[in-house]
Amino acid sequence: MKRILYLLLAAAVPGLATAADVGVSISIGEPGFYGQIDIGNFPRPVVLYPEPMVIEVIPVGVVRQPMYLRVPPGHAKKWGSYCGQYNACGHPVYFVQDGWYNDVYAPQYRAKHGGGSGQRHDNPGKGGNGNGGHGKSDNKHGKGDKGDKGGKGGKGPK
Repeated sequence: MKRILYLLLAAAVPGLATAADVGVSISIGEPGFYGQIDIGNFPRPVVLYPEPMVIEVIPVGVVRQPMYLRVPPGHAKKWGSYCGQYNACGHPVYFVQDGWYNDVYAPQYRAKHGGGSGQRHDNPGKGGNGNGGHGKSDNKHGKGDKGDKGGKGGKGPK
């Protein structure tokens, strides 16, 4: 009897390892996307802070275009701890408000691009499109984390 139990257990373990290797794919324009967004011809974004945040000193004479990022709650307040995940430490960064992303940017992006962008973001911090985007939709920060909600700028245009 023990022998059968061991065989069943040994047969089940490889299946468990395979199930744990499932990736999550979130595309730009979807609600769970975190990372750099291309403003392009979209309406002016509503941002959390009026001035861009820069963690590393930008050398004199070097001009870097600002980046617009959507980040999970709490990342903007502790940006020095997270900027490396987005390859953005030496760039001026504006953080877009969730309301603007969800109500303005995402619907227009999906309308223009027929749903998601088709880009995969399975590997947070090493996104294939160079944005280092957080491709996971799970909220590790918990619902109680007020994070960056209620930042400056009010509600975005509807």
